[in-house]
Amino acid sequence: MSNRNYEALYIVRPELKEADIAKIAERFSKVVTDNGGTVSKAALWEKRKFAYEINDIKEGNYIIMNFEAPGTVPAELNRLMRISDDVLRHTIVKQEEVSAPAEAAPVEA
Repeated sequence: MSNRNYEALYIVRPELKEADIAKIAERFSKVVTDNGGTVSKAALWEKRKFAYEINDIKEGNYIIMNFEAPGTVPAELNRLMRISDDVLRHTIVKQEEVSAPAEAAPVEA
């Protein structure tokens, strides 16, 4: 089975310290690498306000992770993020390969 590119975006509790956020990000990165994948990027975006409250919480820390892995890894990450008390929301999407744009023809007036 070939590896595919994925992007995981998850929101963790706002009261967590940077060291705790780093531990959470490392735990999810380790799931990818332990299952035969590679993480190309894992970064903390910033703390942002929500458009609506989630369980009486008004803001959260957004973390994005890009990785390449077999198809079973996103399901395992989804399971672990769903049962984590620190993760408020998450999404994992498969990134499609983008082809080069076609050369545009000049527009005549």
